[in-house]
Amino acid sequence: QVQLVESGGGLVQPGGSLRLSCIASKFGFSRYSMNWYRQAPGNERELVAQVTPAGDSTNYADSVKGRFTISRDNAKNTVYLQMNNLKPEDTAKYYCTIEGLSSWGRGTQVTVSS
Repeated sequence: QVQLVESGGGLVQPGGSLRLSCIASKFGFSRYSMNWYRQAPGNERELVAQVTPAGDSTNYADSVKGRFTISRDNAKNTVYLQMNNLKPEDTAKYYCTIEGLSSWGRGTQVTVSS
């Protein structure tokens, strides 16, 4: 079974930055698109960003365009989410997933508050 471990969350003030990381157990990482989702209490899960297997194409939710950047390092089986100009509405638990597979990690909490 594929294991995903997210890290890098924390408490940050509005306007601040965080970089999330997600490392996947060896499963053929470079063949799959990778996603970042987030879910806040009482809200539906939201797809935040997606990156293609080679990292040459990305997609973002409208709510994060221009502020978040997804990237990957296939040699390290790792996907990243650079989050800049964070807003209180970005507060959520963030998860990485593998496109087409049902594996989920435990997530990492991001809290944006002054």
